[in-house]
Amino acid sequence: MTLIGRSRTRGVETLSLDAPERRNALSAALVGDLAAALTDAGKDPGVRAVVLTHTGNTFSAGADLKDPPAPSALVGLLRQIVELPRPVVARVTGHVRAGGLGLLAACDVAVASRAATFAFTEVRIGVAPAVISLPLLPRTDPRALARYYLTGERFDADEAARVGLLTAAGDDVDDTLAPVLDGLRRSAPEALAETKRLLTARVLETFDRDAGALTALSARLFASAHAREGMTAFLERRDPEWVV
Repeated sequence: MTLIGRSRTRGVETLSLDAPERRNALSAALVGDLAAALTDAGKDPGVRAVVLTHTGNTFSAGADLKDPPAPSALVGLLRQIVELPRPVVARVTGHVRAGGLGLLAACDVAVASRAATFAFTEVRIGVAPAVISLPLLPRTDPRALARYYLTGERFDADEAARVGLLTAAGDDVDDTLAPVLDGLRRSAPEALAETKRLLTARVLETFDRDAGALTALSARLFASAHAREGMTAFLERRDPEWVV
């Protein structure tokens, strides 16, 4: 059974992360299913744009600690979103944590309701936001990113828009998204593909330069004693031993 819902309206393909019981955590299976759905959308001439959204009250809780994807698989998925020859638009009405923020940064446009919250929680479980930095560092305010990477603090949708993680935030996400989708539907497919290529060139340079090193860093940190303690503490709903 696929973990990705699919629907289409007037050339816009909507892909929904559909594992709400796991808070749409990025498991190996979900990453694989999303990659397959994106491949299909990228090859289909009837698709003008892709909307990436979710079921449940969480867009994505980040990596599934019980069934994490290989770091290389997550790199591949993020790069696939960036390189897809269709604009990819994130539609968020729930919470986003850790690796889920990498998905937002990889999208060309990201819109959220003001009910959404965001946090880079990696440091609190003993790892670092390594792989997701590939799309995040070129697109997000560096001072804000330093604060939220280092502290794991939660922040709201207006702050996410201010620092460049989101394109826009609104009380009604679909009202906010409507002019974006209307504009994409009015745009020539070839022009959209070439314009996206212009916009993503710097992001792809980061992938080309840093993907290997950040993949190795992620694998090393997830295998560390601190990560084992942090993940165990998270699953046991207690503070890890380093909290002072």
